[in-house]
Amino acid sequence: MSFYGLVDGSQASLTKYLGALSGVDQVGADARAAMLATRSIKTTSKRWAINTAISMVDLTTLEGADTPGKVKALCNKAVRPDPTDSSVPSVGAVCVYNDMVAIAREHLDLIGGGHVGLAAVSTAFPSGRASMPVKIQDTQDALDSGATEIDMVIDRGAFLSGDYIGVFNQIVQIRELCGSRAHLKVIFETGELVTYDNIRKASFLAMAAGAHFIKTSTGKVAPAATAPVVLIMLEAVRDFYQMTRVRIGVKPAGGIRTTKDAIKQLVLVNETAGPEWLTPALFRIGASSLLNDLLMQRMKLDDGYYASPEYVTID
Repeated sequence: MSFYGLVDGSQASLTKYLGALSGVDQVGADARAAMLATRSIKTTSKRWAINTAISMVDLTTLEGADTPGKVKALCNKAVRPDPTDSSVPSVGAVCVYNDMVAIAREHLDLIGGGHVGLAAVSTAFPSGRASMPVKIQDTQDALDSGATEIDMVIDRGAFLSGDYIGVFNQIVQIRELCGSRAHLKVIFETGELVTYDNIRKASFLAMAAGAHFIKTSTGKVAPAATAPVVLIMLEAVRDFYQMTRVRIGVKPAGGIRTTKDAIKQLVLVNETAGPEWLTPALFRIGASSLLNDLLMQRMKLDDGYYASPEYVTID
């Protein structure tokens, strides 16, 4: 199966499709990302920016020490980030390991959090080193437990060795498994892809294979969501939309910790892909500590001073 009529599933077709892509001007990408990083927003727009960033957060816990209690607390925070202020929006999703999905699903439903996405990292996250039957079972387990979003990792070794059709077919299989039950986010681990050209190539490969989102990284490898990398992926979804009239989302993850970092991401989105992408349906930020800073900055707008971390829950 292929999506959008761009690739027929053969090696020759995929090679032709990827070969037609323009290369990335590395110096130009670095310079444009650096220039956009200097942009600021008006003080009057800051509340909108903070609220928008909060609504885009995939609130994440991916630690070996995760417990049911921690996951439930994360779900509480996702639905009501500030229990004292109902005007604070819920986050975009909670993101957990597969074995925590059922716990998160039950608790989200219990507290009225059905509108919050439930993302599961899948396909042998974070390495991607497993057989395809294992990756399929991994994904099926998450779907059966109630995940509404699947964050899969590509096989970077296969990609870097030139086995593009193998990577493409794996994405297609997971996308078909998701069907209409879940959105698929495809993680590249950009810190391991070495070049900007590879990141652009991976972006178009994943989109042609049916990804709903393309995601920078697992958060386990540095560098992760650098500004030039996010810029290249935003340019890719913009160009893909011009080709197909289909909008694909982007999710940077790893290293985005402050409100300033988040606002820089919003500027990148607006100036590169366009304002249509400034929605949780098309842009997410994978983070764990970012939400605390966004909440404290929001309090500062109300009270005029930067609140102590004790005023927000510490993850």
